[in-house]
Amino acid sequence: MASLHYKFAAMNSGKSTQLIQAHFNYCERGMNPLAMTPAIDDRFGVGVISARVGLTLKVEVFGEESDLFELLRERNEQKRIDVFIVDEAQFLTKEQVYQLARIVDELDIPVVAYGLKTDFRAELFPGSYHLLCLADKVEELKSICWCGNKAHMNARVSASGEVMRDGAQVEIGGNDRYVSLCRKHYLEGKAYS
Repeated sequence: MASLHYKFAAMNSGKSTQLIQAHFNYCERGMNPLAMTPAIDDRFGVGVISARVGLTLKVEVFGEESDLFELLRERNEQKRIDVFIVDEAQFLTKEQVYQLARIVDELDIPVVAYGLKTDFRAELFPGSYHLLCLADKVEELKSICWCGNKAHMNARVSASGEVMRDGAQVEIGGNDRYVSLCRKHYLEGKAYS
């Protein structure tokens, strides 16, 4: 029986590395995985998942208006999809998370969604919120703060290194804009030692 998996973590936890490895494992076994990422995340080019360890994977993209259930239904009719892997799942809409649940329940295709849980203000993203509500299995991947403690906060930093508290929820960026911190250093606004 298929399940909906949500794997979340702060930035720089290895989510992309794990996603690319999972995709590779399915391919290596002669199976047909389908991986997608939101079009909004174009840091490495549209449709490119890139891990800090140097791995990349070219995938298809979806937008806010994409109907993921219909897309998977049509693809699955052409050729059986063994798993649907979603990158940057925090950017999913509520409707798309419910579509993922339908993919699992009606099409019997496992779904593995990777993403952040909270934004730089420590607030849940809509996609994250609904995945936490609907996922069959939820797993937190670990990341480390500069102090060595578990990092589970995503801090947006200014060009001068200050932790920012205001701004739009979505601002695409990597290590130049965000740093993973433990709760203590996030609340203190201390991005670096």
